[in-house]
Amino acid sequence: MWQSWKVDALSFEDRDSERARAWTAKNPDWRYEVLTDGNAVAYVEQHFGPKGFGRPDIVKIFKALDGRLKIIQADLLRYLIMYVEGGLWADIDAEALSPISRFIPSRFEESSVDMIIGIETDEPDFLTHPILGSKAQSFCQWTFLTKPGHPAMLTLIEDILQWLKRLSAESGKAIADLDLDFDQVLSGTGPSAFTHAILAHMSATSGREVTWSENFHDMSDSTLVGGTLVLPAEAFAAGTGHSRSGTHSGSRALVKHHFHASGWTSKHPRRKHPVYGEVERCNWNKACVELWDENVGTFSKLSQQQQSEMIRTTQERDA
Repeated sequence: MWQSWKVDALSFEDRDSERARAWTAKNPDWRYEVLTDGNAVAYVEQHFGPKGFGRPDIVKIFKALDGRLKIIQADLLRYLIMYVEGGLWADIDAEALSPISRFIPSRFEESSVDMIIGIETDEPDFLTHPILGSKAQSFCQWTFLTKPGHPAMLTLIEDILQWLKRLSAESGKAIADLDLDFDQVLSGTGPSAFTHAILAHMSATSGREVTWSENFHDMSDSTLVGGTLVLPAEAFAAGTGHSRSGTHSGSRALVKHHFHASGWTSKHPRRKHPVYGEVERCNWNKACVELWDENVGTFSKLSQQQQSEMIRTTQERDA
């Protein structure tokens, strides 16, 4: 079982220690490892340097992220760890509700499973939304399991490297100096990137194009596609309030995500309207999103003076 955090497990806050103990207590036969901000670079150098996989490009870019792009580095690190080690990945704010032995339903042979993932978001009604569209269908990456050397992890790592190089070339900035917003993080290294790589791997291993709409929309039970076991939203994303995710007390809820390790959004902000705020606050509620869209559309048709007055009123109210 793998995690990474700012400090080692002996220095965890009580809250984080409680989450970690849930994993170790429910899985006493699993080894538990934590990488930290202080030793992550050494780990990457060891496994991807000259004495490892011989990938100096990975080491160089990983080091370049060790500054203003810590969230990108953190995402990349989990994929590097899972490629090298395999096992279970869990974000520091993910709590085990059940033993890992329950993750594979009895009707599946463990030997046929190379990866275990769960649905995070399944909201196709928003696929064409300019802000929500890229996030409307995704797998969780706060908890997943994979065998070491899984090709989907390597594909994802390569995709991230190419994405960063492309952004650097387009902006004329060094990778270390890139400015990324919330959606760029999600699409570059987060759930969107993770989902894209997994779907591509499924298509390659099953000999057909695997699409979300045909395979995972409204999925009520686990399914195995090309060695990848996909669990319904209730498994890893229970309690999120959308995508038929159920509650943490449900019989199929395996993980509880507390979302307390999301401070990175302050450095990579969501798109926020100056009056109506963030559409993500609607949490995929259709009526709420439609009202937000309508209000934003009406605002855009106002005169500059009217817009300024509304913004000033909003700022005074929120002060």
